[in-house]
Amino acid sequence: MQKNIESFYNQKFDELPSLPPIGAGDFNVFSLSETNGGRIPSPYARYDFFKIMLIDGKHRCHFADKSIAIEGDTLLFFNPKVPYRFERLAKNAVGFFCIFKESFFTESHRNGVDGLPVFSPGNKWVYSLNEEQVSEVSALFEKMRVENKSDYQFKYDLIRNYVSELIHFAMKMEPDEKLYQHPDSNQRITSIFTHLLENQFPIESLEDSVKMRSAKDFADKMGVHTNHLNRAVRSTTGKTTTQHIAEKMIAEAIALLKHTDWNVADISYSLGFLQPAHFTYFFKKHTQTTPTSFRLV
Repeated sequence: MQKNIESFYNQKFDELPSLPPIGAGDFNVFSLSETNGGRIPSPYARYDFFKIMLIDGKHRCHFADKSIAIEGDTLLFFNPKVPYRFERLAKNAVGFFCIFKESFFTESHRNGVDGLPVFSPGNKWVYSLNEEQVSEVSALFEKMRVENKSDYQFKYDLIRNYVSELIHFAMKMEPDEKLYQHPDSNQRITSIFTHLLENQFPIESLEDSVKMRSAKDFADKMGVHTNHLNRAVRSTTGKTTTQHIAEKMIAEAIALLKHTDWNVADISYSLGFLQPAHFTYFFKKHTQTTPTSFRLV
């Protein structure tokens, strides 16, 4: 599903005209009706673009250790540095969203838009809107949509102004303080860790390989500190993060040794080991036998 989501957004970037000035390909804007009414599932992930969304109805945005409950007309800001999963509870979500790369604002924001409060990690990015504010924000999105389809030579300069106006509109407001804290944040963190770990398996071809092999790899992916992840997993399961990873790696190694004709080097590379000797040491440490000896049994 991650690849489908990325392909969708990449395609939307690619739909931009090929001839306009600098900025083309770094920005696009849509109504939710253009994305199946907003019903495309959103996996927990770190995306490589900024996103501003105006949405109506019941929704929930999940981060590693908390979730934000959303109801009614809401303006949201998403930073590519912070992984999240957006859960749409409303059947027919309505609204708009725009997505843009860091480079889209290189000229006008030399210090980066991620330094602005609405995008800064640790700040709040959810704003509840009244009817008058919805009209004003919707008008800005509509202007972006119209300009994005125009042939005006300097349209991306104008669109940047609209996006900047939208950002400053939010920064003058008070963010919504109604944060829904998961009853057990340790359980949430453990659940996400387990999901990410298990999604790396099974390895079905020599082109596949394990990307995350350490607690730090998972913590970076989740946007939490490694110590925070380790404490949460241990308090919830009684095992360390490293133990969970090792058990899954060994189980997959055994399956590959038993059910494939891949050589030990191929298996070691698919499990993320740079050297077969490192894999052999790891396997023997946990099974008291070498991969070659295990396969001969």
